[in-house]
Amino acid sequence: MYKLKGQIRFSECDTSKRITLPGIINYFQDCSSAQSEQIGHGIDYLKEKKKAWILSAWQIIVERYPELGEAIEAGTWATDFKGLYATRNFSMKTKSGEMLAYANSIWVFMDLAAGRPTKPGKEEVEAYGMEPALEMEYAPRKIKLSEKAILVDTFPVRKYHIDTNNHVNNCQYVQMAMEVLREDMRIRQVRVEYKKSAVYGDVILPKIAEETSRTVVELCDMEERPYAVVEFVGDEKINVRLGKKQVLTIVKKVEFGVYLGSDEDRVLLPKMTGSGRG
Repeated sequence: MYKLKGQIRFSECDTSKRITLPGIINYFQDCSSAQSEQIGHGIDYLKEKKKAWILSAWQIIVERYPELGEAIEAGTWATDFKGLYATRNFSMKTKSGEMLAYANSIWVFMDLAAGRPTKPGKEEVEAYGMEPALEMEYAPRKIKLSEKAILVDTFPVRKYHIDTNNHVNNCQYVQMAMEVLREDMRIRQVRVEYKKSAVYGDVILPKIAEETSRTVVELCDMEERPYAVVEFVGDEKINVRLGKKQVLTIVKKVEFGVYLGSDEDRVLLPKMTGSGRG
């Protein structure tokens, strides 16, 4: 396992003073690229060989979003090489070992000169090695599309979306998809299926479908062919809206009522009787 230690920075946090989902994904990306550079199979090596590892799918589960200033340790390791594909796990933990987030990813090894996938050689496999996979509920690579998707406003691919491979960075697709989500959605799991690469100058046409258990965002070209499909699953907690200003969350149900608020700050809402009194 390759490990990368860090501390949650101000630039990685949202208004809750916790790291964002893209912040977690960037730690995972940085961890895998740092490992590749360390073993001598980084950007320059792949460029010389005219090869590339292309991310085909993500599955990321967040147990807790760490807070500003919290020390964390990201880790990554290859778990399998099978034909044209390889799988890699990720984890983010606290100093005490609490699991904050974990992920599985599926990669394709590309021959850039031939323009098609190719089986990684013995040199690539031995350089990374393999370690046991995480015990988690693995989702399939492909994401089922919804028939209820609706179109939302288009936007262009910007320069800041582009990475060293001259196409939209893997994390940026998640960021794009999050822009069309409900503001109160607390993301517990995200899955991404990458279809094709978007480049600078392309126009993204998003399609969104909200279902009972998930929200699916398709990031498409102008002919509605997807660059990437992103599936979000919210926290199991139930959002309750009181009036127009305050949003509370049911954190625990008990026989005599429900607790509203958060794990750290909660208030009891008693169960109402037939007379309308608690």
